[in-house]
Amino acid sequence: MAPLIILIVVTLVLALAGAAGVRWLRPWPLAVRGGVAAMFTATGISHFVGMREQLIDMVPPALPAPALLVTVTGVLELAGAVGVLWPRTAPWAAAGLTAMLVLMFPANVYAVQSGVLTAWDDQIVPRTLMQVVFLAATLTVFVHARRGDQARLNRPAHSRS
Repeated sequence: MAPLIILIVVTLVLALAGAAGVRWLRPWPLAVRGGVAAMFTATGISHFVGMREQLIDMVPPALPAPALLVTVTGVLELAGAVGVLWPRTAPWAAAGLTAMLVLMFPANVYAVQSGVLTAWDDQIVPRTLMQVVFLAATLTVFVHARRGDQARLNRPAHSRS
């Protein structure tokens, strides 16, 4: 639940800053980009501190080296969080984070079915709905960043920097 709250709160704060006059935050997808970066920073850090053991337990037994997988996905989440903030890497980072969300969803299903998760997190419907929100956010970043790339490519050569 915490990642969802981080995504929503940071996105809203940045969107409000854009509405209040922070010019570079005016396009609302940039606020979503900041929310995605904050969320994946938090979840990436949790792969190393706080929730590491629980995340290792969430890895389905069919997959090898659960601790290594948690470490690798944590590093990838942190790299993706940084990547979505830089316009040149944002589409690639958003695509990578989207793929990770899809590929890691079976671990969420396994965690619910095996009883690894507790309280609100132990329900498949809320976890699935959260994943849909996360996917919508990463896809928003991807689409907006790709449009920005296309706009840069379509500008006359003398106006590019």
